[in-house]
Amino acid sequence: MGAAGGSRVLVAGLLWVALAAAVTDEPPAHTLAEVLFCQPAMPSLGLALAFDADQLFWFDFPGSRWTPRLPDLPPWPPALEPPAQLLHDATLCQDLRRSLTALATGLLPESKGIPVADVFTVRPPVLGEPNTLVCMVGNIFPPAVEISWQLDGIPVTQGVTHTHYTPTDDLAFVRFSYLPVTPAAGDIYTCIVTREGDNASVIAYWVPQNPVTSEVLETALCGAAMALGILLALLGIAMILVSRRSAHG
Repeated sequence: MGAAGGSRVLVAGLLWVALAAAVTDEPPAHTLAEVLFCQPAMPSLGLALAFDADQLFWFDFPGSRWTPRLPDLPPWPPALEPPAQLLHDATLCQDLRRSLTALATGLLPESKGIPVADVFTVRPPVLGEPNTLVCMVGNIFPPAVEISWQLDGIPVTQGVTHTHYTPTDDLAFVRFSYLPVTPAAGDIYTCIVTREGDNASVIAYWVPQNPVTSEVLETALCGAAMALGILLALLGIAMILVSRRSAHG
């Protein structure tokens, strides 16, 4: 997949294995994908290994090593793909990108996706208790966006972490940003997604709500049920009295 114009990104799927029975027409149960991309924007190179929509490893090109997405994952065996071979593939990707850009510029439209952002918490939110906000940004193409946070309109940078780009099965990318928070009533958190050269940003808001405790909810439901029972009983008595008067009349 490539694009002419400002992005000029080249994405190459090095490994795409469907872990399902090949003799059936059913969609694959799981997909293991290793995707390399190169572009003039930063990051200029990216290589990720993903299982379905979850990133397992990303390749650190300056350090020439695979880095696990989660610290408890076992290290990737370097003998499967020597770092020298991956660096050679990255150089080839850049050479192909430059050649294709020279051929396609002015002939093919630029390919861009409109990012979609969603903000949620890692745990059920409780006012005054520490939590973590997650900003999930999907439909990213090319993989070059900046994610920032604001609290009540003031930029927040302390404790912010970002993941690397994870390829998705729709030939785009997803990226996550994390912000540690202690929500308070009236807070307004903002996740802002910007892309170089665009005049607009994608913004998602999160406002903490004070959830109703289970005890209060149970009491309210019991009270409502009791009130409904009394109302139905009175209605039944009234209907009996009306029917008796009609019978005597």
